[in-house]
Amino acid sequence: MKNTTELPLARIGNSRGVRLPVALIRKHGLESGVILEERDGELILRPKRKSPKLSWADTAREMAAATEDWSDWDTASADGLALVSWQGKAPGVKRATRRRP
Repeated sequence: MKNTTELPLARIGNSRGVRLPVALIRKHGLESGVILEERDGELILRPKRKSPKLSWADTAREMAAATEDWSDWDTASADGLALVSWQGKAPGVKRATRRRP
């Protein structure tokens, strides 16, 4: 079903904007914002979806369930990162300084 509504452009500072009726915002789930896509001479508005944020446990579970080979990560254990004290300044790490001309 194609529904056409004419909307005037409203002045917003130096820009112009379109005000959407609340009923359309609710009907199409646009409360979180919109994604504007320009395609073949048309402007398409889609709802902005919040991507779910995974916890560390969820991330580890998803990585374990994946069929990818994570063995390359084992080589990172030889970099000494496990020996770094995270309580204070890491040994052997110098703060970058900016030289003045």
